[in-house]
Amino acid sequence: MPTSISAKEYKHENELLKQEIERKTGKSTEQLYEEREKRVRDAIELKTPDRIPLTTEIKISSYTGVPNSAAYYDPIAFKRAIRKITLDFEPDMCNAGLPTSGDALTTLDVKNRMWPGGPLPTDYDYQFVECEFMKEDEYDLFLTNPSDFMIRRFFPRMYGALAPLEKLPPLDGLFLGFEMMTPMFTTPEFVKLAKNLYKAGREMARFRKAVGDGYEDLAQLGFPAFAHVGTGGVGGAPFDTVSSFLRGMQGAMTDMFRRPEKLLQACDMILERRIAAARPADPKQRGNPKRTGIPLWRGDKVFMSDKQFERFYWPGLKKSLQAHIDLNYVPVPFFEAKFGDRLKHLLELPKGKVLASVEHMDAIKAREILNGHTCIMIRGPHSSKIWSVREVEQYTRELIDRCRKAGKSGGLIIAMRMPDRGTREEYRQMLDRIREYGRY
Repeated sequence: MPTSISAKEYKHENELLKQEIERKTGKSTEQLYEEREKRVRDAIELKTPDRIPLTTEIKISSYTGVPNSAAYYDPIAFKRAIRKITLDFEPDMCNAGLPTSGDALTTLDVKNRMWPGGPLPTDYDYQFVECEFMKEDEYDLFLTNPSDFMIRRFFPRMYGALAPLEKLPPLDGLFLGFEMMTPMFTTPEFVKLAKNLYKAGREMARFRKAVGDGYEDLAQLGFPAFAHVGTGGVGGAPFDTVSSFLRGMQGAMTDMFRRPEKLLQACDMILERRIAAARPADPKQRGNPKRTGIPLWRGDKVFMSDKQFERFYWPGLKKSLQAHIDLNYVPVPFFEAKFGDRLKHLLELPKGKVLASVEHMDAIKAREILNGHTCIMIRGPHSSKIWSVREVEQYTRELIDRCRKAGKSGGLIIAMRMPDRGTREEYRQMLDRIREYGRY
């Protein structure tokens, strides 16, 4: 697959593909979009669609030859690879990924992320680096003056290029005039900071222009969005924000014992500010109701006890999910790792308004707990990436059988993790058989 074409050439390719799809199917891409969107919508709303909706996941490089680093340095190549996978697999919901500029990240000297083509080899996966950006004695500063904390503490620690901001005086004491502090901006370190900000901004603007709207590109070909992340919603569990971006896992865990009230206050403040800044879903945009993805990290059984979950994690997550519903979104919480019985808390939310994404280990348990109340999306095991196509098909058939025994029709979506080994034709034939097997 060529990796160097212009955005204009990519757009022209999309137009030709649209025409080809319509000739092949005898339907407009708008009709195909609505057929898939209705299938997913019916499943979420606990109605019985014509068949179980399917989504797919495969490593881009193994299927297209485009390295993972393209998501950071070659956005057109990345979009073409995503488009090829979407057209070949024809999922009911597509995923356009989260590409961002590797050059901007490098210029800012980001400390909590590593990405392919930057700190990592070109075909590695993105990695998150655990950091303690808020110290244990800084809760009061964060709670009383979060803007000052973010500018003078958080950003200088997260981004090496912003380190000089630590030298700024407290921003809430500049009543005598901002001009009193301007001489420091002439020093070499602040001049360098300004240059880096300009460079990072220029790189990010260039990258975003090239990326455009990947979901809209695929929608024009008849494929609804899987779920948007961070597009006008409220975000996920505030405990995840504290434990992942502020205190780190170790800090947040010790805070549950040493300073629980401060931890809870921080969670409450984060959520309140997010809700205040959130925007209602726009009914004029494609696909209604809008789905918004909510990754979750720390609420499973490995990280905290049931008692801790009910005190520190679930209250914030529940408020977040309900706020999304009130704003006319369908929240899609990703329950990564094993949540088990904790999924029962979703019964506290309105019926048919949430899409709960669970790992395969919780599949049947989730079906038993949430059947008739909340649609579940089951993600195949990570090990399926090294299985054969035949093994993935057999697993999926058995999963469908077990889910049917566990409950009524509807309320089920399957996210298939595809094996890295297989041909285009093998994948397509398997998916066609699974679609037929999943008919109601």
